[in-house]
Amino acid sequence: MVCRYDGRRLRMIVLVALVALGFALPVAAQNVVVGKVTDVKGALVEGATIIVSQPDTGRKYETKTGKDGTYAQLGLTTGTYLITAKKEGVGAAVSEVSVRGGKVTANFVIALTAGENLSKAFNEGVAANAAGNFDAAIAKFNEALKASPQCSECYYNIGVTNLSKKDYDKAEEAYKKSIEIKPSAEAYNGLVNVYTAQRKVDQAQEAAKMAAELTVTAGGGISPEATYNQAVTLWNAGKVAEAKAAFEQVIAAKPDHAEAHYQFGMALVNEGNLKGAAAEFDTYLKLAPNGPNAATATALRAQLPK
Repeated sequence: MVCRYDGRRLRMIVLVALVALGFALPVAAQNVVVGKVTDVKGALVEGATIIVSQPDTGRKYETKTGKDGTYAQLGLTTGTYLITAKKEGVGAAVSEVSVRGGKVTANFVIALTAGENLSKAFNEGVAANAAGNFDAAIAKFNEALKASPQCSECYYNIGVTNLSKKDYDKAEEAYKKSIEIKPSAEAYNGLVNVYTAQRKVDQAQEAAKMAAELTVTAGGGISPEATYNQAVTLWNAGKVAEAKAAFEQVIAAKPDHAEAHYQFGMALVNEGNLKGAAAEFDTYLKLAPNGPNAATATALRAQLPK
């Protein structure tokens, strides 16, 4: 018997066989970049942004790390890529990788730059100080100093914080270090407050003088705040006439300086000019009805001529 083959049936059988074995056929390699992100202490960084960009084509992909600090980016064509790993408050790092087929590993250790460390720690210190967490604030300012040892503002704020704690010795030391790096009226005024709190009149007066010299305005005028501080030190030193003249200078330069009006009124009371003192207390109460000396000014005003 002669066997005959049906060509169409044979082709169908071959096609079915190829489909059935399709999983075994070779496929093109899938390009993928994988990696792990840690911080400088070796801790895994969750939620870090991973940006994979190809400068030649302008293609850009973005993903994030998981709880285990790892990431994977699929679908990459052959070429050179820039990979950036970053997370706010932790840091950033960039690496260039060449993708030529298959899997490429790119791990990152991310860290803040010196400037970023300084800014982050400094801002956290300011926030802690404002919240009354003085020890935490000082720790943050010292952390900022590690990033920038010549940070005069860091020392200044350590002085401010220690002054709030009434730790006058440490406040004085910090203000002086700030001045050593960069003399400023603010730091000298800080010393004025330190010395005034300790009744070191001569030292307060000298610091106030230095502050005034540093804050003369471009037009040749005075700095109201620096002159006010200097006037207060003169008053505390018993130099009433000089203090009175300084308070007048403050008022002339800044008519709405409430505390200068109050102190000037006290000086007028001291010399027996009760009518003039009454006018100054009236001005003070108008400018600062809830000011720190409002109760005293009100009581004194009640005893003075209308």
